[in-house]
Amino acid sequence: MFSRRIEKLSPSLTIAISQKARELKAQGKDILAFSAGEPDFDTPTVIKNAAIKAIEEGFTKYTAVAGIPELLDAIRIKLKRDNNLDYEMDEIIASNGAKQSLFNIMAVLIDKDDEVIIPAPYWVTYPELVKYHEGIPVTIQTDESTGFKITADMLKKAITPKTKMLILTSPSNPTGAVYTKEELQEISEVLKDTDIWVVSDEMYEKLIYDGEFTATASINEDMLKRTITVNGLSKSHAMTGWRFGYCASKNKDLIKNMIKLQSQSTSNINSITQKAAIPALLGEADADVEMMRKEFEKRRDYVYEAFNKIPGLSAAKPQGAFYIFVNHKEILPESMNFALALLEEKGVAVVPGIGFGSEGYFRFSFATDINTIKEGIKRIEEFIKELK
Repeated sequence: MFSRRIEKLSPSLTIAISQKARELKAQGKDILAFSAGEPDFDTPTVIKNAAIKAIEEGFTKYTAVAGIPELLDAIRIKLKRDNNLDYEMDEIIASNGAKQSLFNIMAVLIDKDDEVIIPAPYWVTYPELVKYHEGIPVTIQTDESTGFKITADMLKKAITPKTKMLILTSPSNPTGAVYTKEELQEISEVLKDTDIWVVSDEMYEKLIYDGEFTATASINEDMLKRTITVNGLSKSHAMTGWRFGYCASKNKDLIKNMIKLQSQSTSNINSITQKAAIPALLGEADADVEMMRKEFEKRRDYVYEAFNKIPGLSAAKPQGAFYIFVNHKEILPESMNFALALLEEKGVAVVPGIGFGSEGYFRFSFATDINTIKEGIKRIEEFIKELK
């Protein structure tokens, strides 16, 4: 009855846990949710004011599919200012969140049985998009020993004649790992003289706590040509509901085909969001972003120390994003069983690691206030003691 493509698709475990938490809350239970990847801050005022102005001026009509010229120019300026990358406006497209950008990329590039290399732990959507477009996700498993990052040697061993694409995420969801310039240079050496595309998801670029962020496309000319940079404002500027993402590629034909696809699916993104995104891209909300980053860093430091004090749990220190990936293998190896029991017995919602391709872990989002975080970790510690 339904298409083979949709039958291949798995529901998001993040959504499944969140739904279970909502059901328990509706029953009157005290639930603390650390499952969503959403900042608890409000969108900066300068961004909201730009949206209000757009509405008042009647900017409510269709626009060009890729985005209005002012928006594309703002993205171009941002990429040059922050990442030292030079793009022309016809090498950029704005979409309904980075998720649509990724969907469009897969639809334009992936054919049946093309292999896409995905380091694990990975964001839950990557392999599902590959499967939906009849490609084959090829997982490279990482752990604490490699800082939850692939090495050049691991990548070299995973490449086959069918490899079409590599997906890199830095900072990472769910681990907060950040690739250094040197690590990206080593990866670029492996990719040299191949036709492999690199999709670089840089959504958490502004949320760095240790070291520096390096854009994948900035490594060298070869990486610039093969890399499709995906980014947005959802996490850095607390704009999850605005649905703004974009991608940039030096391959103009790729962008043309993405525009063609988007013209037949959603057309342009919300006109009001386009106007609101411009001041954010131009740096007018940078003080707000830095305020959020500093607060996230305080929370990062707290959760890192707190989880590593609990017997049976351990966690690597996140360098970016607002998640910590906690190892609970000593306590209960199956992450789904762990997460469901924790939710039902202690009212704490976390996301099981199996959803990110890594069994024996859970993802804990610290994008919420510190008092809630403290109470949540206290309940987790009680849960662990009772299990023992």
